[in-house]
Amino acid sequence: MKLALWVGVGGFLGSISRYLLSKYIFSQVGNTFPWSTLAVNLLGCFIIGLLIGWFSRVGTLSAEYRMFLMVGFCGGFTTFSTFASESLQLLKGGEWLNFLLYAVISVLFGIILTALGSYLVLSVRNE
Repeated sequence: MKLALWVGVGGFLGSISRYLLSKYIFSQVGNTFPWSTLAVNLLGCFIIGLLIGWFSRVGTLSAEYRMFLMVGFCGGFTTFSTFASESLQLLKGGEWLNFLLYAVISVLFGIILTALGSYLVLSVRNE
């Protein structure tokens, strides 16, 4: 239960950070392109990469810190960072086919299922 609380606190901080950063970027560049989402996702990937490197250097760090930073903060900031981290692990392990399957299925089916969910809700008639 203690780890779940650390994840929750990290997720809260990550979500708030995402909101504030997105709002700021939007105020600077507008909405002609999803710059806010792109910036947050790429920054999240960079942050999780820094954390992976840091944890590798430091060695064993408490589970609370890892869960707070990686699962909580980065997960709340952007789940794209987790996708990138897992993809990198597959590449590092030489699992090229699994990497390709994971990347293509995640992106393609993510878009398809988003469209399907939207279609299903929009196609229901109000009675």
